[in-house]
Amino acid sequence: MALTLQCALSHILSFLVFLSIFLVNPSFCFNPKKLVNASFSYTPSGSDWSPALATWYGPANGDGSEGGACGYGVTVGQAPISAMVSAGSPRLYENGKGCGSCYEVRCTGNSACSGEPVKIVMTDECDGCGSDAEYHFDLSGTAFGAMALSGQDGTLRNAGKINIQHRRVECNYPGVSIAFHVDAGSNQEYFAAVIEYEDGDGDLSKVELKEALDSASWYTMDQSWGAVWKLDKGSPLRAPFSLRLTTLESGNSIVANNVIPAGWVPGHTYRSIVNFQT
Repeated sequence: MALTLQCALSHILSFLVFLSIFLVNPSFCFNPKKLVNASFSYTPSGSDWSPALATWYGPANGDGSEGGACGYGVTVGQAPISAMVSAGSPRLYENGKGCGSCYEVRCTGNSACSGEPVKIVMTDECDGCGSDAEYHFDLSGTAFGAMALSGQDGTLRNAGKINIQHRRVECNYPGVSIAFHVDAGSNQEYFAAVIEYEDGDGDLSKVELKEALDSASWYTMDQSWGAVWKLDKGSPLRAPFSLRLTTLESGNSIVANNVIPAGWVPGHTYRSIVNFQT
């Protein structure tokens, strides 16, 4: 019996030693590396912001170059774009493929910065940009000033060149459908148009044209320059025309049926009844 009592006391003592080790060192049966590694796999909200450089051009409260290398013309200064535009370095302009893409930009490194994001549309090419930063936004005076605290837009513009953060976002023009502004040089065998107000990606990789209602053939148009797409058929084109657009970023397609009517006029803008889903 004495031996049995001794064994029992031994087991109790071993248990107490084990318990004391656990209480003194809570990580005794826990691998802390897993917790540390888990913290690195967590992506905090807003971490998709990337560094960029910003300058501004044109009038202090204007729309940059009154149109720019994308070919949008005076519409960049009108609603819904309302002068919130930018010229881009080669990485952003992408030889015109970046026309119509949308970004949010914000600044925090200047005392005049609000730190709040501002949404802009790529409408122009920044000649000479890119040597100082891969992502260089040459903003309109209006867009640059919009990054400032209330009443501090002039102070921020006086800084001239600032470091900012940027991220790609979806374009969204509520209540506005895709529009086609027919180039003034278009004729019965050559058709060209600026394409505007695409929701979603904003930029295009492919545009196709189909002739009158009895046609089943889609002709691939060429990017002429900026947001201008053209088709030089070499023989008379039969209107009305339908246009099929495919986005660059996501590859989504949409058709604007019979958007260019019979009797279309060069220089006129024709608005569809469709837009991409956002």
